Amino acid sequence: MKMIGETLCRRHGRFKSIAWSCATAFLAMSHANARADTLAELKAQIEALQAKVAALESAQRDGGAGGTTDKYVTAGASKGSFRLPGSATSVKLGGYVKLDAIYNSRSAGANSAADQLLVPRAIPLDGSEDNEKGQLKLHARQTRINLGTHTPTSLGDLTTFIEFDFFGSDGNELATNSNNIRMRHAVGSLGSFTAGQTWSTFMDPASLPETLDFGGPVGEAFVRQALVRWTGKFDGGAWLLALENPDANFLRRNVDGSYGSLVADDDRMPDVVAKLELKSELGKYAVAVMARNLRVDAPATATAVAAKDSEWGGALGLYGTVPTFGKDVLQFSLIGGNAIGRYLGQAVFADADIDEQGQVHLNTQWGAILAYRHFWADALRSTVALSAARADHPDGAGAAVKEVASVHANLLWSPVPAATLGLELIRAELEREDGREGALNRLQASAQYAF
Repeated sequence: MKMIGETLCRRHGRFKSIAWSCATAFLAMSHANARADTLAELKAQIEALQAKVAALESAQRDGGAGGTTDKYVTAGASKGSFRLPGSATSVKLGGYVKLDAIYNSRSAGANSAADQLLVPRAIPLDGSEDNEKGQLKLHARQTRINLGTHTPTSLGDLTTFIEFDFFGSDGNELATNSNNIRMRHAVGSLGSFTAGQTWSTFMDPASLPETLDFGGPVGEAFVRQALVRWTGKFDGGAWLLALENPDANFLRRNVDGSYGSLVADDDRMPDVVAKLELKSELGKYAVAVMARNLRVDAPATATAVAAKDSEWGGALGLYGTVPTFGKDVLQFSLIGGNAIGRYLGQAVFADADIDEQGQVHLNTQWGAILAYRHFWADALRSTVALSAARADHPDGAGAAVKEVASVHANLLWSPVPAATLGLELIRAELEREDGREGALNRLQASAQYAF
């Protein structure tokens, strides 16, 4: 019995051990299965979340079409722009408010816009009693507003830009000063093709010096007009070819041999412009060439000869912005040819002359600017700009402008990036073909707030 009991006890202990081992193994397997289920669920949740994020990003790239972003305004393709719900178009609103306070040594005349910006041909002549001394003018006409859009397409980016300022027809300064709005730009591009009104391809806005004066240096190329343009980009630059709105005026010969009134042209061919732009660590440069057909068909008058003729003329422009020390830059431009005319800022010269036989006579014209911008500190800078322009008219051109020159020197402070306060001194001189001369000294203070 004793032996049987011991055997049972030993077997019972073995069974107990086996049972305990089985239970332990079962629990371990259950825990492992539970853990595996948890990892599988977690992995599934992560994959589902990644799919949702990918869907949101795809919907945002597609302008929200079919996605939850249809309900919201989102950030646009460029800084400061926004994208409307359900649209691939980014919209950006911009512009600034600017007040100019201008003190002129001599007035250009009653209610003249030439007292609000530098107009070279309106510089008061020495000895004139019609131009009062010490004239003060405050205005906010340079204030502008613009709207730009950007839409990606299968043919390239589609962009539009519209801008206005308030240098339209003069308002009434007695009470409301309600100056009229004026279109500056209305232009669109699709890929490489541009159409609308904007800066002429012949000019180079990047090389223009920073001035408070809205007119700018007298020798600048400065035209906005309707055009069609093709732009081809390459590493380090671009080439541009444009057909632009033709317009011209002629200094007309009188029957007594003198030159008198201007007569408008009879346009038939667009102005043709080609430009090469280059950009590197050594600066930004541009070379532009232009061909113009100057055509007139004007009957004789009691004092002026008949004019029926046309001539092709041309012009060349060289521009540059050269980095020097720190943030400082040297800027230059030189334009010359026999058909510059109205392409010189503020239309200083006539485009051509009409001689005693009624034929179009082209004359040599040129304009030049040399400017330097220096940063005294990150928020404090100055620009000094020297400029001149000249035309070689035939004898007897009388009151036609022969030569103009200007100096701009300023100090500008931007306490925050969107605000600029500044002072500028301007000296401008004029000489006409008949020998009369004039000079203007101007002090300008400005406050500009951008948005």
